[in-house]
Amino acid sequence: MGNRVTRGDFEWVYTEQPHTQRRWEILAKYPTIKSLMGPDPHLKWIVSGMVLTQLLACYLVKDLSWKWIFFWAYAFGGCINHSMALAIHDISHNVAFGNKQAKWNRWFAVFANLPIGLPYSASFKKYHIDHHRYLGGDALDVDVPTDFEGWFFCTPFRKFIWLILQPLFYGLRPLYVNPKTVTQMEIFNALVQFSIDFIIYYLWGLKPVVYLISGTLLCMGLHPIAGHFIAEHYMFLKGYETYSYYGPLNWITFNAGYHMEHHDFPSIPGCKLPMVKKIAAEYYDNLPQHQSWVRVLWDFVFDDTIGPYSRIKRICKLATENQ
Repeated sequence: MGNRVTRGDFEWVYTEQPHTQRRWEILAKYPTIKSLMGPDPHLKWIVSGMVLTQLLACYLVKDLSWKWIFFWAYAFGGCINHSMALAIHDISHNVAFGNKQAKWNRWFAVFANLPIGLPYSASFKKYHIDHHRYLGGDALDVDVPTDFEGWFFCTPFRKFIWLILQPLFYGLRPLYVNPKTVTQMEIFNALVQFSIDFIIYYLWGLKPVVYLISGTLLCMGLHPIAGHFIAEHYMFLKGYETYSYYGPLNWITFNAGYHMEHHDFPSIPGCKLPMVKKIAAEYYDNLPQHQSWVRVLWDFVFDDTIGPYSRIKRICKLATENQ
């Protein structure tokens, strides 16, 4: 159904990722950017409010019919859960309490994980470090699709299915590409998460639990906010591996769209990334950027030059320090 994707392999390069060099250039020219690094004092309160909002929603949906459970999961709860996943992304960079309180950040991420319904935060932290350190690294960056994904999901219909199944691939891909030992924090994350799920089930029944988990899965699949998964690193223009988006969906995603700025300065919280672009505008204004995450999803499905193979890959030398 539809034309097959013209790419038959990833875009292999033999250069370092561009973010390191740009970071040093910007810091040399604008040392004041260092003042933006550090914790976001508002993040813990925003996240706490979102967790409480979802707990209230669990109570409110307990007597709804199933069709409304799934409607509100997609239209409301899933948006909060996806936003919460992006808050966990920020927290993984220690911007909730700062680098000196790393454990507090880990525990708070477990708390932020509660509305998502499935344990996520500890595993995300473990692999996200590699995504920054080894961007596009073969067998290291699990954000890059597998060869099977690139080979099989090569028509508009199959790419459409791939978008729906994104949560499944994001969850299972690390186990195949770069399996790691389960950590104590991951066990703690799972125990806390499933305990809260059981308490919600005990108090209000199955529907609120389904509301939380289905919202997470639906809104990380075919959903406007999920466009950021494709927008961030898929090669829409040859040679460019990271793209920013400056539109209104940043308001509910902790500025996840400022992705070039984030990879240049991962220790700067999302709330301050617009300041990076403002200060160092000449480094970003002329780089390719996306205008719409919905348009990104549309182009991904129907443009036969774009598919899961549309990623830049490189062979990375494994760092010797602990991960």
